[in-house]
Amino acid sequence: MKVCIVGAGAIGGLIGASLAGGTNADVCALARGKTLQALREHGWRVRHDGALRQYPARAADNAAALGVQDVVIIAVKGPALTGLAPTLAPLIGGSTVVVPAMNGVPWWFCDGLQDFPGGALESVDPGGVIARAIPYTQVIGCVVHASASTSAPGLVEHKMGKGLIIGEPARGASERTSALHKLLGQAGFDVSVSQDIRQDIWYKLWGNLTMNPVSAITGATTDKVLEDPLVRQFCTTIMQEAAEIGGRIGCNIDQSPEDRHVVTAKLGAFKTSMLQDAEAGRAIEIDAIVGAVHEIALRLNVPAPGVAALYGLTRLFGRVHGLYA
Repeated sequence: MKVCIVGAGAIGGLIGASLAGGTNADVCALARGKTLQALREHGWRVRHDGALRQYPARAADNAAALGVQDVVIIAVKGPALTGLAPTLAPLIGGSTVVVPAMNGVPWWFCDGLQDFPGGALESVDPGGVIARAIPYTQVIGCVVHASASTSAPGLVEHKMGKGLIIGEPARGASERTSALHKLLGQAGFDVSVSQDIRQDIWYKLWGNLTMNPVSAITGATTDKVLEDPLVRQFCTTIMQEAAEIGGRIGCNIDQSPEDRHVVTAKLGAFKTSMLQDAEAGRAIEIDAIVGAVHEIALRLNVPAPGVAALYGLTRLFGRVHGLYA
């Protein structure tokens, strides 16, 4: 099986190295700059509990040099995908499976939803550029439950977790999800096949919707966010709004915000991915995590003033600090 990792950062690098080291798949990477150079010089590298694993890597900065793949795993940051998607055509054949291993609401999320007004989400796919480049029928949804970062280009620091949830956007099981489940399981991931991948995406988003942007704006780790009673209540209110929005699109949340806070508190002084990006001066994923929820609420006429306030604050923070265009 031919597999291409698009974006060999923390999550892409973890998946690529795991596939290269644990399966017989022909794994390649579409990368650029210092990451491309590192992959060519050192191969895939992942460090976990002080042990470094290293495997040969084939990488290019041009999709045409890699050719048509059986599986394309997209692990870039959301803001990069609009410009990148049209360049991926040489990787995608008629039977290629495309797996977005990304944060937040993906571009395809509202496709196929009954009675959802207005088509594609402008917040994550302005002008429908991504949808035109990547056919909805070739997508398999994915939720990543893993914590990793990069300490240097091409060097992944795997902290904890190797959970992946995959599923058909049209719901139900399929031969291609079974094949992908087997491949990722061989690579050492804790993989499950969801009968409703949108529900799993929305549930993860429900937990990240507040912690990511609030931590980025304040510079606080999640324990500090939850220790402040006013900020904790602000997060609770927004989560209640997001649960109401989710219920309108068939993504019901059965957990209470307080129960979720208890789970988050167990992580201790945890730095969210958005806080890590802000500290590193990288673009932050505002639209896929907050903007999309705001847009869905507007289209459905669901009142969500807390979501709107959080979106405005995070967007302004990003613009002032050069982290959001």
